[in-house]
Amino acid sequence: MSTNPTDRLRELLEPLATESGLDLEEIKVTQQGSRRQVQVDVDADGGVDLDAIADFSHLVSQALDESDVMGSAPYVLEVGSPGAERLLSLPRHWHRAEGRLAKIHLVDGGEIVARVLESDEDGALIEVQPVKGRGKPKERRLAYTEVARARVQVEFNRKDEELLDLTEDIVDASDDSDDDDE
Repeated sequence: MSTNPTDRLRELLEPLATESGLDLEEIKVTQQGSRRQVQVDVDADGGVDLDAIADFSHLVSQALDESDVMGSAPYVLEVGSPGAERLLSLPRHWHRAEGRLAKIHLVDGGEIVARVLESDEDGALIEVQPVKGRGKPKERRLAYTEVARARVQVEFNRKDEELLDLTEDIVDASDDSDDDDE
């Protein structure tokens, strides 16, 4: 077993996450005054809800209480998800970001903003946004080896076609129910 506390925590928590249907994304241990803060981020295909986080938090707390990984010093445990502007560092992250906009820093020093269209184990098909809104978006195959770092971007004014389709379905369903009353 590793002597690094973060590695020891990962060894302890990884099986619990897998059993819970979650991916253990990140573990951070920081000093907060006289206490340590243990942050554990988990994710899953389709995201994680508060119930899944609460259940996993209970499992983590119990496992930490039963082990000596944290020693005898007090600590505060926080379990959450990677958040809206998550890093894209593994193929599964890219898969979960399909349809989302990402800011991508390339190994060669370049930077692009692109929508993730598809992904696999080796790279992603992205739609590169035109510079200053001029021209049309262009598709590009991007190998993960070309990426220095990438992060999902929050979009506040995107017109989401799926949301529009859902709204139309709701309107259609209410129109159908009106027919029953006649």
